[in-house]
Amino acid sequence: MIIVQRLYLREFIKLTLVIALGLSSIFSLIDLIGRIDNFLPGKSSPLAFVLYAIFKLPGFFLYLLPMAVFICSLFTFSQASGKNEITAIKAAGGRLRDLFMPFVVTGIIVSCIAFVIGEFLVPDFSLRAAQLKNRLEGRASKSAFAEGALWLRDRQGHPVRIELFVPEEKTIYNISIFISDKSSLEKIIKSEKAVWNGHVWVLERASSYSSATAKTTRYHRMVYKDLEAPDLFSHEVKTADEMGAIELFSYMQRLKSAGFNNMRLFVDLNSRISFPLINAFMLLLGMSLSGRFRAGGGLFTAGIGLSISLLYWFGYSFALSMGYAGILPPLISAWVVPLLFGSVAVYMFIKTPE
Repeated sequence: MIIVQRLYLREFIKLTLVIALGLSSIFSLIDLIGRIDNFLPGKSSPLAFVLYAIFKLPGFFLYLLPMAVFICSLFTFSQASGKNEITAIKAAGGRLRDLFMPFVVTGIIVSCIAFVIGEFLVPDFSLRAAQLKNRLEGRASKSAFAEGALWLRDRQGHPVRIELFVPEEKTIYNISIFISDKSSLEKIIKSEKAVWNGHVWVLERASSYSSATAKTTRYHRMVYKDLEAPDLFSHEVKTADEMGAIELFSYMQRLKSAGFNNMRLFVDLNSRISFPLINAFMLLLGMSLSGRFRAGGGLFTAGIGLSISLLYWFGYSFALSMGYAGILPPLISAWVVPLLFGSVAVYMFIKTPE
């Protein structure tokens, strides 16, 4: 039994990597081709285009992995059933659930790997892709992230530190402006809150520290005209795809402390956990289905796998959209489809005919 398990497991892992990486590469190239006209103003080398495709690869790999896992598990055991290998195992006294147990463990490991990819690799590569995209489109970045804050320069070239920017409200929380001449720091302006009034930024509860006099002057409201319009920050601020679950949770807490609850981010946070988990369920479902019928040829098996994978994708995306729109609670929208598929997969696995 152990030899057979190793044989099937090796075949499954090999097929899964080939299909997942192959499809990811195709989707990454399609994305590059779709943007190539926008990249021409940057006058970059072909190497930059290749790097952009590579940076997009982990994101596509993460989203295509459940489909690859399901198709390969279904294909591996359906082919074994079609060649009467499963019948031979049963005739020798083997049980299907014993044969499937290493794959159950493998599904859990794949889900953990998918979570690690989504937490560390995808956000970093997505950020690199966004930065490279701006450069290829001829838009130089005017900001940088450091220590959880956004750093940029105002129209006069003075450094500006922004702790939190809420695009929907066009509001900045905890802003510091460092005004200097060519040789020394002249003044530091700090404000708890800055609001865009349509023309300029209005700093509320602001203070101005003068290094020459060592005195601090406080203002209830203060107009600052040298800071760029909010559109600049909207392009420069990290998106949810460019943040891991931990960073996303920290960002949500900062928003909450500022009195702003973004339900869309709560949906995204839950989806970071629920989406990788579906890999284990898809593997379980593929094995359970293959034990109930002979799927026939490889194309027929792939067709079944693709159809069920698309059904999951559409259902999952629809549920997330309902969460974004506020129709479903964020927790339910991110978990209802994975738990539904998971329940079906576990039930079918338990009821696998021996």
